[in-house]
Amino acid sequence: MPVSPSSSAQTAREGVARELRELRQDAGLTLVQLAGLCGWSHSKPSRIENAKTPPSSSDIAAWCRACAADSQAADLTARSRDVETMYQEWRKRARTGLRRLQNSYLQLFEATRLFRVYSPTAVPGLLQTDGYTRALLSGNARLLGIPDDSAEAAAARTARSQIIHQAGRRRFVFVLEESVLRYQLGTSDDMAAQLGRLLTAGALPAVSLGIIPMDTPRTLWPQEIFHLYDDTLASVELLAAEVNITAPSEVALYETAFEELRNMAVYGAAARALVLNAIEALPSSTGRATA
Repeated sequence: MPVSPSSSAQTAREGVARELRELRQDAGLTLVQLAGLCGWSHSKPSRIENAKTPPSSSDIAAWCRACAADSQAADLTARSRDVETMYQEWRKRARTGLRRLQNSYLQLFEATRLFRVYSPTAVPGLLQTDGYTRALLSGNARLLGIPDDSAEAAAARTARSQIIHQAGRRRFVFVLEESVLRYQLGTSDDMAAQLGRLLTAGALPAVSLGIIPMDTPRTLWPQEIFHLYDDTLASVELLAAEVNITAPSEVALYETAFEELRNMAVYGAAARALVLNAIEALPSSTGRATA
């Protein structure tokens, strides 16, 4: 049975609590001694360690200081903050429409200089055509049981994606599994247009487009879709929720995974050949060869 976002959030809370307990134990302190050093009631450390009371930023700083582990404070603070905000259920975020959901990313996009995206299943939003986006978002609306304003949402996503064509210091690095090229969304014409967009986008100066061929020997198995915004945020797309991660050690883990996946990909002429093969494999109803 899939784990719900709320259950996963509780697991994350317990993980932070466990690390705080281990810091205390490594420092050789009892709960009473820790409470005395922090100026707290005797019950507060126990509530924090049992994940019944979420620690504030100042609580974590005091805990780490008492345990002579000040270097751990920043990472634990970020992870604790993430616990309460990282699981953003798609239904809640999209209840006012998919178009508004698309527009909610504008500020983040404007602030980011290095975009890194890995996808095993779908063309990333920044590279999507209007027809492909409509098909994708319409399916999402049906699955989530929310109003289908996919046409308006697709227009908003297309407008947002123009950032990839703007002059500036932004860089965009995309790594796709070859399967992305083979999963058809929309009509054959929609898919052909989308694959054509990949060919043109891959030639843009600010864009690096890598594709991992299906027959590549794997050093790392396919992951869930994730986005890296500079080195401060990892955003992971799950079926029921989006997970936003800011803890430095966890963002670094996604950066490491991205580099390993990127090194398995092919680029330039080899990547273009994979895209062209996928176009040729589309149904022949629009004049292309059958698979």
